[in-house]
Amino acid sequence: MTRDALLKLVGTLDLERKVRLLTGATVWRTRAEPAVGLREMVFSDGPAGVRGEEWDERLPSLLLPSVSALGSLWDEQLASELGEVLALEALRKGVHAVLAPTLNLHRTPLGGRHFECLAEDPELAARIGAALIRGIQAHGVAATAKHYVANDSETERLTLDVRVDERTLREVYLAPFEAAVRAGVWLVMSAYNGVNGTTMTANELLAEPLKGEWGFDGAVVSDWGAVRLTAQSAAAAQDLVMPGPDGPWGAALVAAVRSGGVPERAIDDKVVRLLTLADRVGALGVGRGLPPRAWPSGTARRLLRRAVAAGTVLLRNEDVLPLDVSALRRVAVIGRHASTPRLQGEGSAGVFPADVVTPLDGIRNRLRGQAEVLHAPGPDLGGQPRPLDPAQCANPLTGEPGVLLRVLTADGRELSSEHRHSGRQLEPPLAPGAHTVEISALVRTAGEGKWTFGVGGYGRMSLAVDGQPLVEGEFARDTEDPAVIHLDPPRQHASVWLPAGHPAHVVARRELAPDTGRAVVVTAAAPEPDPEQALSEAVEAARKADVAVVVVGTTEGSESEGHDRTSLTLPGRQDELVAAVAAANPRTVVVVNSGGPVELPWRERAGAVLLSWFPGQEAGAGLADVLFGQAEPGGRLPTSWGAALADAPVTETRPRDGALVYAEGLHIGYRAWLRAGREPAYWFGHGLGYTTWSYECLRVASRHDARDGHDARDGGEALAVEVRLRNTGARPGREVVQVYLARPDSAVERPVRWLGGFTAVRAEPGETVMASVEVPARMLRHWDTEERRWRTEAGDWQVLAGRSAGDLPLRATVTVRRSSNRP
Repeated sequence: MTRDALLKLVGTLDLERKVRLLTGATVWRTRAEPAVGLREMVFSDGPAGVRGEEWDERLPSLLLPSVSALGSLWDEQLASELGEVLALEALRKGVHAVLAPTLNLHRTPLGGRHFECLAEDPELAARIGAALIRGIQAHGVAATAKHYVANDSETERLTLDVRVDERTLREVYLAPFEAAVRAGVWLVMSAYNGVNGTTMTANELLAEPLKGEWGFDGAVVSDWGAVRLTAQSAAAAQDLVMPGPDGPWGAALVAAVRSGGVPERAIDDKVVRLLTLADRVGALGVGRGLPPRAWPSGTARRLLRRAVAAGTVLLRNEDVLPLDVSALRRVAVIGRHASTPRLQGEGSAGVFPADVVTPLDGIRNRLRGQAEVLHAPGPDLGGQPRPLDPAQCANPLTGEPGVLLRVLTADGRELSSEHRHSGRQLEPPLAPGAHTVEISALVRTAGEGKWTFGVGGYGRMSLAVDGQPLVEGEFARDTEDPAVIHLDPPRQHASVWLPAGHPAHVVARRELAPDTGRAVVVTAAAPEPDPEQALSEAVEAARKADVAVVVVGTTEGSESEGHDRTSLTLPGRQDELVAAVAAANPRTVVVVNSGGPVELPWRERAGAVLLSWFPGQEAGAGLADVLFGQAEPGGRLPTSWGAALADAPVTETRPRDGALVYAEGLHIGYRAWLRAGREPAYWFGHGLGYTTWSYECLRVASRHDARDGHDARDGGEALAVEVRLRNTGARPGREVVQVYLARPDSAVERPVRWLGGFTAVRAEPGETVMASVEVPARMLRHWDTEERRWRTEAGDWQVLAGRSAGDLPLRATVTVRRSSNRP
């Protein structure tokens, strides 16, 4: 519908009805208004999978690789196809809007939510993010560009104020969001944090440049609970408050309009934008938009498996990979993450996958009948015990794998009872009169010793094992962070000695109290094995094997939404494990299972190092494809990896007096390493394949770029770059050709160099190919803070081409004549 038609619909509503539409009806739904044909719209988290409205492990979802893995694809077509997976999952679950992609940047390696962000470079994040948006919206489902803007740290994330200069904001942090608008995104999510003194839900940046200069015609939805002011946020360009039904708008906003504090035309514009969204997703008038289309059997899983291999980064390879199955008699698979990998990051974006292929599963499946597979878990990783799962416990009433969930009244009367699969129940069903949530299970004690049990939540809680009280007390809420309250509440632990083979009866209760959420988590941990013996067994397995595959990674406590990291060291004794295994077997392949950078002090001693990120449900299948040469590791680093945290140029995540100053300005990621004159362990863009390449020739031409501006007269000069390269190896392969720009004699401060564009080529052994890379005119511009306009310096520019920010063998000079651009 046209804007004029939508304005007519809005004109039929009184002020109260209009304002009512601007706050959600529930946690995940917007309000309906039959008078204008508006139905409810359903939102869902979605960066790595579409959960739907409920946290219920019985309603599984397809689980994609983490967003950092999608950034490592450097492949817009595949990213778009994965966006389509999210869209079709949304349609299957009745979801109208997917809260993805996350376009915040890897400003520092300590960012706790690294796994949900694409890259350290704004252009790479912009291009992959735009591809995801196109894929999602191709099926009539809204994508959401989040979190607008500078929401790059988790420490004090609800209240921190980012202090960043205008040029840095424009050229770095706003750039991926501008690309999202160019891609036609339908929703933008305003962040919790403030920028330069004003919280984002009331910040002028929502109006300019978002809705004004860029022409964003969609709706701005708040992050959940981010709107805390009434008149200030409503007078700004914030459109929709989530969640509902309560919030700071409602009657208070009606009063603000009537008193003249907020103009009614601002309310009308918000409602028009909400109706525009509804029209686009089929929730306005007749029909549902594009009908759901089910995936053909196996198609989605094959795509996710391909994505695992395509995003896996080969950091190092000393002629170990790919493995020749015919030459293997015995393979050792070592590490806790081999059998219990981290498939996704912790926090609000979590989903419940139906089928998971672990690295151990994938290797066993590939070698079945051909080679023996030894598994040695190695020393325990430490950290918190994990929630109960069907592999270790049973419902005490039925004996089914899982737990019994009951909801009780204050006098102990049962309101509901149901079988569940997990000891992590974030949204137990609450009938009227609900007072206590109880989770009980029979835990199978495989080994004798001191078992540790825990219960998580707020308020009065208790936990007993075989009738013996272990936890009893009142535990007050100590945070405002919804990710902690509703998803990962603190746990209270205690230990008890149990014999082997004993079915321990565990009963945990949590009383419900106002403003404490309803999440209940019950955990159990077996006695920790002797670490020296576990290490010795791993080394012995490696000695016996033709090749050792060691899988190491982060834990839920070391990398998660809600807190930034304080160290890049792998938890537990994993570094010691890798070093010992590599010493025992030089043909050691290390697989790193993390969402962001970690220190790899043993990297030069390993035969090969693979980075798998959080690879999603097809983790083991995709890894096996890479290990055994059925697929080439296609990933390239979307962020630089330092040898040690102390080397990293930008590490500050903790606000001081509520403010976090982006003192580094334009220089984050590889730009910061270059300015500091330091070299990371692995540069942005690094990634090996199973062949080698020779870069032979570079040609550059400039041309008028009418597409890059608002007006054909003011598009600026783009660069057409051609790179000739040759596959010098014995296998066919794919190479990501990267082009960087430099302006050493610039009159304004600039990075030493920055990514201008990239493309991928494929070639057979010995074949020469030509890579064509278009560098758009915007990549030559800088923001003039005095004139508040984009400008391009005339003169000589350097163009560099190669395979990473630190490996650029080709260089050319091009003269750019245009000196100014659009305001």
